Amino acid sequence: MHSVTPVVLCGGSGTRLWPLSRTGFPKQFVCLSGNSSLFQQAAERLVGIGTHDIQLAPLLVVAGEDHRFLLTEQLREVRVALGAALLEPVPRNTAAALTLAALAALNPPDTLNTSTAHKNTPTSANANNADPILVVTPSDHAVADTAAFIHAMQQAVRQAATGRIVLLGIRPDRPETAYGYLRTSTPLVHHGAIHNVERFVEKPNATNAQQYLNEGHYFWNAGVFVLKASVWLRAIARFRPDILETTQHAWQQRSTDTHTDSLFVRPDPAGFAAVASESIDYAVMAHCPDSEFGVDMVRLDAGWSDLGAWDSVWNALAKDAQGNAHVGDVLSAYSHDTLVHASSRLVSVVGVSHLVVIETPDAVLVAHQDHSQAIKNVVAQLQQAQRPELAEHRKVYRPWGWYDNVDSGTRFKVKRIMVKPGSSLSLQKHQHRAEHWIVVKGTAEITRGKHVQQLTENQSTYIAPGEVHRLANRSHIPLEIIEVQSGDYLSEDDIVRFDDAYGRAPSKP
Repeated sequence: MHSVTPVVLCGGSGTRLWPLSRTGFPKQFVCLSGNSSLFQQAAERLVGIGTHDIQLAPLLVVAGEDHRFLLTEQLREVRVALGAALLEPVPRNTAAALTLAALAALNPPDTLNTSTAHKNTPTSANANNADPILVVTPSDHAVADTAAFIHAMQQAVRQAATGRIVLLGIRPDRPETAYGYLRTSTPLVHHGAIHNVERFVEKPNATNAQQYLNEGHYFWNAGVFVLKASVWLRAIARFRPDILETTQHAWQQRSTDTHTDSLFVRPDPAGFAAVASESIDYAVMAHCPDSEFGVDMVRLDAGWSDLGAWDSVWNALAKDAQGNAHVGDVLSAYSHDTLVHASSRLVSVVGVSHLVVIETPDAVLVAHQDHSQAIKNVVAQLQQAQRPELAEHRKVYRPWGWYDNVDSGTRFKVKRIMVKPGSSLSLQKHQHRAEHWIVVKGTAEITRGKHVQQLTENQSTYIAPGEVHRLANRSHIPLEIIEVQSGDYLSEDDIVRFDDAYGRAPSKP
């Protein structure tokens, strides 16, 4: 029986998929098509690899602090159990993320607490799970054939049980310059075949990419790793002991807390900030073929795509006879090879080709597919101008639900607010604004000072500036209200928080 810990690496901001992807709601949490996000799809694929000889531990997710409630809510929606969310206080790339996952896998979630912190060495083992095999995948890839993916991963697990490092490789069908490559000792053969990896190759220029395609010994590196936890810790100790040492130090000083059924584990912020930012490939994998660490590759034929830019999204989506990929309410005439994604309204295109048109309630992008990578220049301008469209959508998700900024003007703002069943906002007050609440669905429990009242549909209340208040939903159906703010300062930082159910630090006047 092979003990396996599935790991999803959920960092990254996905700025090249702006405006659908924002820093506060990055691409892995976006539904590019269908009803589930890339993160949800990645989690479901991993928990599907269990079989008669593969025993799965609960899922580990490595993510940023700001996305903790988003990832737990999305896992709840697809009914995938979360073992622990390892929350990075600052992004430090994938080498540190995988090191955190290895340390956590050797200390399963039921033993993760500050009172029993373990000092791990690269070969240490937990008594309940001596040396689990880590199955590690990014959260932002698309896979068309889930069954083929699961089959390849099961093969990779059995190979990794021998102590080898195993990756998934994709047969290239074009001279792609945006992916890294793996050179194997044998040429391309059937799906599922295991190859020895001779070397890792950086993203090539167009000439070299065509040469790799012609030779037949090169595969795209899918960024999926399967290896024992102890093997990774020995390898990182061998090639980047500084990353291991600083990550271990931050891990030993970790803190934990729970929210509902989820476990949040936080490495020490100051210690983690000292970790070098390096990728798994650069820190370790590129050195392994010429060392004592053997690297193998399982070929994957499953319709894989790394959705790094809008042209790759167009490649991955289903298309009509004219090569158009449309999502949402879209009308097209005399157009071909276009990608149109409509989020909130009808979008029409006439007589265009090779365009990307992305519509959201607060921003629209129109770009030529050949310049998809250059969207980072628009993102840089947004960042320089400190535009809110960089970080958040008009609809903003919170652990208790969401709010939608419907309208705003001089001295007023209108929001539509949804509170999930059994959830509540923090006990708070605002110094500069008043709020008018109208219930449009469900039943609201309103706290105003020492007074608590129930409001049902079509009833309303008024919250004066400086008044301590809370909005809660004690029912079993979603609560929706319309909030009208008025005052001379309406920014989100006008809040004094006294009590909060979600671990957000209380503030004082």
